[in-house]
Amino acid sequence: MSTLGNYIRELREKNDLSLREFAKKLGGLSAAFLSDVELGRRYPSDDVLAKMAKELNVTVDDLKSRDTRLPVRELKQLVDSDPVYGLALRKVAEGNVSPEELIKLAEKKKK
Repeated sequence: MSTLGNYIRELREKNDLSLREFAKKLGGLSAAFLSDVELGRRYPSDDVLAKMAKELNVTVDDLKSRDTRLPVRELKQLVDSDPVYGLALRKVAEGNVSPEELIKLAEKKKK
């Protein structure tokens, strides 16, 4: 699975849009900002993400699913609600669990 920025670039190129054309369609954003998004240096707001999704003919959830940033606020809330989450996250950070194992576990839990 590609990252958010890579995915946006793939979709933009698939739609044969230059950075400048895409920026113009999104309401006059700068091409430099979009370049930074595609390179993973910056992240769009929810409003901009929604505009991007519309222009690229995908859902906002599809774009958000590729955001690799940690949901820090949500993680803090989990740890505050149950300290065992903190222990579990520490074990993950220590390298005892691979990213693939975490993803499989989360997907299995959803089913």
